[in-house]
Amino acid sequence: MKIRPVILCGGAGTRLWSTKRNNQAKQFIDFGNWTLFGKTLDRIKSTVFDTPIISTNKKYLNIVKYHLKKKNIKKYKIILEPFKKNTAPAILSTALLDDIPNEQPLIFFSADHLIEKVKVFNNLISRNKKNLTGQNIFIFGIKPTSPSIEYGYFLTTKISGNINRVTKFIEKPTEVNAKKIIRKKGIWNSGIFLLRKDSIIYNFKKYQKLIYRNCFNAVRNAKTKNNIYHLNKSSFIKSPNKSFDKAILEKTRKINSIKLNIPWSDLGSWKEILKIYDKHKNKYIRKKNIYYRPWGKYTNLFKGKKFLIKEIFIKPKGILSLQKHNHRSEHWLITMGKPVITLNNERFIKKPFEHIFIPKKAVHRIQNSSKTPIKILEAQIGSLLKETDIIRYSDIYGRVK
Repeated sequence: MKIRPVILCGGAGTRLWSTKRNNQAKQFIDFGNWTLFGKTLDRIKSTVFDTPIISTNKKYLNIVKYHLKKKNIKKYKIILEPFKKNTAPAILSTALLDDIPNEQPLIFFSADHLIEKVKVFNNLISRNKKNLTGQNIFIFGIKPTSPSIEYGYFLTTKISGNINRVTKFIEKPTEVNAKKIIRKKGIWNSGIFLLRKDSIIYNFKKYQKLIYRNCFNAVRNAKTKNNIYHLNKSSFIKSPNKSFDKAILEKTRKINSIKLNIPWSDLGSWKEILKIYDKHKNKYIRKKNIYYRPWGKYTNLFKGKKFLIKEIFIKPKGILSLQKHNHRSEHWLITMGKPVITLNNERFIKKPFEHIFIPKKAVHRIQNSSKTPIKILEAQIGSLLKETDIIRYSDIYGRVK
């Protein structure tokens, strides 16, 4: 029996934006002829997987169908939630479809994860399918590349062969605690789950009876057309709003882990997005997008909807003007050198792969006091992403009007 992939695709991705109005959900952002949802659909085009189930909401139905058509995926089911109720009801509702056998292995992906070395990943999934039972849960952990405060962690103990049992979950820690967790061999919680349908039902009946009852009724009374299930509103609204982690994982003791030593990110911050552009920037560089300035040059790598990614090159002793922007904020990722940064009344030095946020209307400057070049990846976020949105206060090149 093949593994049935379920893609959770209802998130709004609000962490990336300064306002919550009219912003793109992260999984559908065009980052340069690719989206995270599209990458997820590419990943399930493997003989390991059966046809997909997409859990989303009415707001995203058309764009979900657009991507399915673009990726030539003709067989699928779409579950439409009438309200956002977090991942526990979303996971349970998809598993309760009548045509899914009780012993069906299911894997739950978030639509906004970027995973590389897909063959390694799929091989691990396939190998561990035989270890599934009617009660256990496998969760994928990622070997940390840094003491990140953006991810949750978990600790494990070895029980047999290559199977480890999860002993403790830790919510997003401070950097100090993250370092301690990594020293204890803690790993990032990817939020990817592998388990059978009967295990989902067993665990919800045991630990979350109210969620189970209301989701069961929401599925049973759903309106279905063309493999699109509109969950019943009056039942679904009664379901508690809980994450799968809180509802099930923190209660059951039958959680095993699969450790992944592969590149992975949920691109939950502009810092992580800038790292991806830095890794693959040669795909985006065009001579016509390089602009020279007295202090060095900048290259526009990609212009998306309400954001612009650029690389800034500052020559030795180069100094940008002291300036502000009324219509955009900026995220900087230092990739080379140690710039001296002015931000309002502060002045400090940043090191490679450190990040800094420049709020809208903040007065700022970059200075290269060294004899070697500086490179910075910049994400501009806002309604006006042009050089006209620069108000200069002082400039050694005489550009203050």
